[in-house]
Amino acid sequence: MSASCPFLSLYCLLPLLLVAGCAGSVPTGSDASASAAPALYQPAEDLGPLFAAVQLAEVYPDSKTFVDALPREAPAKIVAAYEAERGRPGFDLAAFVDAHFVPPPQIASDYATDTTRSMEDHIRALWPVLTRAPDAETGVTSLLRLPEPYVVPGGRFREIYYWDSYFTMLGLVTSDRADLARGMVDNFAALVRSQGFIPNGNRTYYLTRSQPPFFSSMVALLAQVEGEESVRSYLDALEAEHAFWMAGEDALGAESGAASRHVVRVAAGVLNRYWDAGVTPRPESYRPDFLLAEPLPEDERAVLWKDLRSAAESGWDFSSRWFADNQSLAEIETTDIVPVDLNVLLHHLETTIAWLAESSGDTAKAARFRARAEARKAALLATFWDEEEGFFSDVTLADGRSTGRLTLAGLVPLYYGLATETQAARVAERVEADFLKPGGFVTTLRATGQQWDAPNGWPPLEWLTIRGLERYGHDALAAQGRDRWLSLNRAVYGRTGKMLEKYNVEDLSLKAGGGEYPNQDGFGWTNGVALALVEGLVVEP
Repeated sequence: MSASCPFLSLYCLLPLLLVAGCAGSVPTGSDASASAAPALYQPAEDLGPLFAAVQLAEVYPDSKTFVDALPREAPAKIVAAYEAERGRPGFDLAAFVDAHFVPPPQIASDYATDTTRSMEDHIRALWPVLTRAPDAETGVTSLLRLPEPYVVPGGRFREIYYWDSYFTMLGLVTSDRADLARGMVDNFAALVRSQGFIPNGNRTYYLTRSQPPFFSSMVALLAQVEGEESVRSYLDALEAEHAFWMAGEDALGAESGAASRHVVRVAAGVLNRYWDAGVTPRPESYRPDFLLAEPLPEDERAVLWKDLRSAAESGWDFSSRWFADNQSLAEIETTDIVPVDLNVLLHHLETTIAWLAESSGDTAKAARFRARAEARKAALLATFWDEEEGFFSDVTLADGRSTGRLTLAGLVPLYYGLATETQAARVAERVEADFLKPGGFVTTLRATGQQWDAPNGWPPLEWLTIRGLERYGHDALAAQGRDRWLSLNRAVYGRTGKMLEKYNVEDLSLKAGGGEYPNQDGFGWTNGVALALVEGLVVEP
């Protein structure tokens, strides 16, 4: 840790904007003691100027470390001590933090890998390492406590993550751990019932955004394993999630290009975008967000921060997919883009609600959501299909035109069976020509230094692409991508004893990189996808 605060004089007077639009009223931990009943501890708000000082001084190199750290006493007492001590000669910010906070542990970093075991045996042995017990009801923490055991990704990711968990569950089901998969679905249902939506992860600092809505796909996977009757109890949670994504629909303007929260209007109808409610630097990435915005006029910083946060909601943080100039993070425009993958996932959510409503005897609700799903399908096929490119792509909100940035998000319509046979054939041609690389399928066709761009491949996108191609009979291409991806997974495991969150699929001698943090090992969704592909798990989303 840094032993001083070189940024104090410049930044510690920075006003901390309150996060706008959180779901519900979020109490702070300022009145709690470390041993009292828990409150929702919001580090950026509860610690005020101390939070900004610690993050901007890089007391911890990774901004996420501080928001996950545990206060040793009530946050209000720590803030009072900081205000009393900060002006004294020789004040050491790092020493102060050490005295008042317990840093969080890494997950699985000390796990001793036995590389004489197969990759598959290694993955199965990792499930207990990556599994957290139900959270204790004590202490001041940024963690949102969950009632059932759950699997975390690993490394710096010490909590459950929304869209990661679907791909992790593929491996759990393959490993005959449907019990743990059900517990994770129960946890997400508990979150949507308590918070009104499923946050990015179970941390208070994620309460301004969600992630790609795979909850309905998790329910469908569980139904496939345990039967339809086993998932009827999730209908209310599915409806609550839909209400979250559609909040603002009643206030949506009639003209094309209108937007209200997550809801937008395009020429073909009503669709959705990624949209975070906050307008400040992300607490878990405070310093990089703050410094990126520093050159901008003050009135433009909130726009940048909202677009950074909204890209985090997409899970693709960060990618040229969101950049106006195709290259620069400073040119991010997430909220001005209507994304293809999100709308396909919401179509699946609507069809799942209709299915479970019908199964439960509520024919009126079933008809209502079937109509919604049919309208969304018509709108998304009309909006996202780029005839010239022969691919599904995101569009700009202002004019509904393709962004021209082709990515593996364009395979999501195939995974969920929404493309026509002709469209799927053209997509397969582009995938084979441009996206198939020596190690699998590359995420985008641009190399920007961002982690969700070339040369990286990511497990969830490999799964969606492989199974999407197979769904339309492009088995040979799918098999090529699958075999190359698994070969790369095995080779890296053999060299390092690790399963990584992402891989360089273009140059197999190099590690994946880019983004805000080092490549992480563990790793939940990599493990899940690898096992599911090896074992040939068939999923009917």
